[in-house]
Amino acid sequence: MTTSTVVLALAVFGASAVEMVEALTIVAAAGVSRGWRSALEGTVAAALVLGALVVAVGVPLARLVPINVLRVVIGALLLVLGLDWLRKAVLRASGHMALHDEDAIYARTVADLSGAAATTGGAAAGSWRHGRRDATSFTVAFKGVFLEGMEVVLIVITLGASSGHLALAAVAAVAAAVVVSIIGYFVARQLSEVPENSMKLAVGIMLTSFGVFWVGEGAGLHWPGSDLMILVLVGVFAMTAAVLSFAMRRIGPSRQTVAVHGGPSS
Repeated sequence: MTTSTVVLALAVFGASAVEMVEALTIVAAAGVSRGWRSALEGTVAAALVLGALVVAVGVPLARLVPINVLRVVIGALLLVLGLDWLRKAVLRASGHMALHDEDAIYARTVADLSGAAATTGGAAAGSWRHGRRDATSFTVAFKGVFLEGMEVVLIVITLGASSGHLALAAVAAVAAAVVVSIIGYFVARQLSEVPENSMKLAVGIMLTSFGVFWVGEGAGLHWPGSDLMILVLVGVFAMTAAVLSFAMRRIGPSRQTVAVHGGPSS
């Protein structure tokens, strides 16, 4: 495997793991508070839809669009996505934005769903406790997995199609989902133990590096060292993020940070 394919696989795995941790938070909350059967059905349904999107969009892109055009357009998209992740990671590392607290989000989601269950009456409450189908649990799990998974699909398609390794990108995403699911099975209520914010910083650096690399390649730029230049770009952006975080920590936050920062794209 070349340097670019190794970094690509790591970038897809890392980004997918981050998004799957956030999806797992929602699925676990739905399963605990409303019933696991419907929550798991919603998860599987969302995963099937996302897989179909990768095949329906990614394969035609990889086969029909000229590679240089694809790299310029996708490189620009990766830059936007990567810089957004990098910006949030620097703000969190410097104390200007609260860390993403999955335990707090989990507890809040459980409370919301349990409250909704209480309004449906005792008979209904007894039914979902025994594993019968529950529309709310299915919908919440489907929505959570689909929304978080859409960013994974975007990353799989952009990285995979522009590099000619769509299958590798898809396998890396599936591997991340499997690993997070196994870990989540044992520590579903201790999701904050996963170093999600550090992973977001690393993924932001890699996505930004790929974006710059492919925009340059698509525009006809011949990078010194070819694929090895990706590692140089990773080092440059990592150093930039470290310097910015240090400088912003010295400045200190100018406003009170939000206690919990949630949301599908955070």
